[in-house]
Formats: sequence, C-alpha cells, structure tokens
Amino acid sequence: MRKITALAFGVVAMLASTMAYAETLLDRVAIVVNEQVILESELNELIENVRTEVRNSGGTMPSDTALKTQAAERLILQKLQMQMAERMGIRIDDAYLDQAIASIANENNMPVDALRQEVTREGASWAEYREEIRKQIVMSEVQRASIQRRIYMSPQEINLLADIISQQGNQSTEYRVAHILVSLQDEEGRTDEPAARQRAERVLELARAGDDFGQLAITASSAQNALEGGDMGWMTINSMPTLFANALENQEKGHVAGLLRSGLGYHILKIQDVRGAQQATNEEVLARHILIRPSVILSENRAQQMLKEFREQVIAGEKSFGELAREHSADPGSAAENGVLQWAAPDVYVPEFRDQVRQLDLNVISEPFRTTHGWHIVEVLERREQDVTEQRLREQAQQILYSRKFQEELDVWLQELRDDAFVDIRT
Repeated sequence: MRKITALAFGVVAMLASTMAYAETLLDRVAIVVNEQVILESELNELIENVRTEVRNSGGTMPSDTALKTQAAERLILQKLQMQMAERMGIRIDDAYLDQAIASIANENNMPVDALRQEVTREGASWAEYREEIRKQIVMSEVQRASIQRRIYMSPQEINLLADIISQQGNQSTEYRVAHILVSLQDEEGRTDEPAARQRAERVLELARAGDDFGQLAITASSAQNALEGGDMGWMTINSMPTLFANALENQEKGHVAGLLRSGLGYHILKIQDVRGAQQATNEEVLARHILIRPSVILSENRAQQMLKEFREQVIAGEKSFGELAREHSADPGSAAENGVLQWAAPDVYVPEFRDQVRQLDLNVISEPFRTTHGWHIVEVLERREQDVTEQRLREQAQQILYSRKFQEELDVWLQELRDDAFVDIRT
C-alpha cells in the first residue's frame, strides 16, 4: 500500500486492528494518566499495529515485553499532550481537518475519494481515520505552542550557518538516520548513570555487530520514535542536532556512532542510507493575503465566511483587496501594505500557505483556507527566479536552526511532561 500519511504513524493499520480487537476484548484499565485512563484494548491495538509494521518491513520481531513497554509510553505521551491541548483550548474544526486530509491525499498523488477508498480497503473506518488525523494535528499544535518560546537563535549562529550554506552551494548530502536513546532513568524514574551507560554500551555493541537496528530501537530506546525503529527521516548535516552532526559528517552508509552523551542520556546513531540533497525550489513569489483569526467572539465558521464574502467583493469589483486587508487583516505588517508580503520562497511559509502560493495561478484569489495562524485568502501577484542574496541565506539558515533546536527541545519537553505526570501502569 502507498504511504497514506506523514501525520499519523500506522493510522490505517491501527484502526483496522481496532475493529478486529473490539469484537474479542473485554476492556479494563491498563494505565492511569493523571485523571484519565488508557484501556487495555488501546494498548493491545497499538502493539498489534507495530507487529504488523515489523512483519511488513521484514524486520526482526521484538519481544512482547519490549513492545508493551514502548506502546505504553507512546500512549502515555499522547494522553498527556491531549490533556494539555484541552487546558490550552486547542481545537481543530472540521474545515481545517478537511484541508489537512486534502493535503495528505495530494502528497500521495490521489484525490480525497481515492484516499478514502484506500483507507476503507485496508479495513479501517474513515470516521475514525479522520479523528486520528485530528488528534495528530492537535498534538503538533501543542508541541509548537509549548516549545517555540524555549527556542533562542543568536545572530552569530544564524550568520555562521548562512556562511556554511553559501560555501556548500548545492553539494550538501542527506543522511537517512536511525536513532536510539538510552535514558539515564531506570524504570522507576530514578537517575542511574552508570547503569544507563552499561545498557548503552551493550546496545552499541549489538548494533555494531549487525543486529537489527530497528528492533534494538524498539527494545531499548526511550526516544519518541522508538516504535518506528528510531527512524529520523532524511536530514542534512546542517539540519540535524549538532551532537549528531559532529558524529555523522562525512560518514558512509551503515556507520554506527556512539556513545553520544546529552542531558537525556546516551545516543546511538546509524546511517541507514545516503543521497545527494534534494534540490530546493528556485522560485520566489510576491503574494498578498488577508488573515482572520478566530477567537472567543469570532467562530471558525464566521471567520471562514467573512473571507468568502471578501473574495466575492473583490472579484465583483465592489472593494479592492488592499482596502479589505487594511480594514480587516489580523496580520498588521502586511495589512499596512495592502496585504502584500515580501518576496519569499514558498518554503518559508507554513505548509498550508506554502501549498497555496505554489499552486495558485497569478492574480487568482484562493478560497479561504486554514493555517495555524487562522483563516486566509491569498493572491500571488508575481513569480521570479530566486535571488540568493545574503538575506535569503539568513532566512534559510534561520529555518534550519529553528528545526534543529525544535527537535532538541521537543525531546527534553516530552521527558519533562512525562516526569511531571501521575502515571499508574496496572498491566
């Protein structure tokens, strides 16, 4: 089956197994997380899903104990993030969800109807698939809101990386990296560094002896991607955490690096594959937009409807785009310029906005669409070949640094979230 989504791990397989288990399992409480519970059926469903993924990939099946431990930790962290989302008032409405699912279908080169058929063909419920995607988006929003305020990038860091990018040109290499984190904490949450180092040295020995790295990750890793075999995806040296970059630069496929010590524990890395960096777009766009932010007094539906009305007024010649932007847009910087944004490569924008400015014809106003910032309409005024100026290099460096630091802080934040919670594992 083609890859269905980058937002949810094994969503289709998980939901299909949910339906199978529902007929045979009698639910009981497996884990208490603060004031809420995780049911035994939820735990078993995720375990079965991981087993299916391992079988399909031809990997070595981890032990039942390792699978149960990792599945429990995955569900605990999901529950904690959803609890935080509720406290923060984060909601994803159906219009935003529809837009996200359309993007997933587009990434897989199929219409939404075909995606729906693919999901149901695998035995999953389309309604449950939608809700799983909604949950993944909510958790992403919680992470973004919680972590971005912890990130600081000095001008010196940005300038240094911009210089490196300029010198590298298009010669960068991408690495497919797998990762194992051996936590400093034992099963009771107590820090025991000598024992952690001993465990990490044993894992490193097995990895270098050729043991299945994915199985080792499921068995031994405390990282959030353990159930995916530690897969971190494709990264350049510049985009990966500095600790990892120093250990992997100029290494070849199959190289195993470790032990790398951080505040969380000992890291072990393996280069699964190497390739030339994918070429970034050379295009820049000049666009203008109107942003309406929903609030306690302005509903999602009303925000969307306002933009529909604005679009119709501009098309009918009743009002100008600039006039409406000045009067109504919640983006003060562009509103003062009649909604016009600076020249920029599409990649600098959040994914939903990026996709719109990439695909729109010139001088066509989009239908209203949702991003993390609110509801927008956008119009592309001009396109040009990218001008690789110092400012553009700085923007690129800033994006890379933000992504790198976000990942580093995410791991720390998740550990803090777990440490501060009341968790009672009953199975």
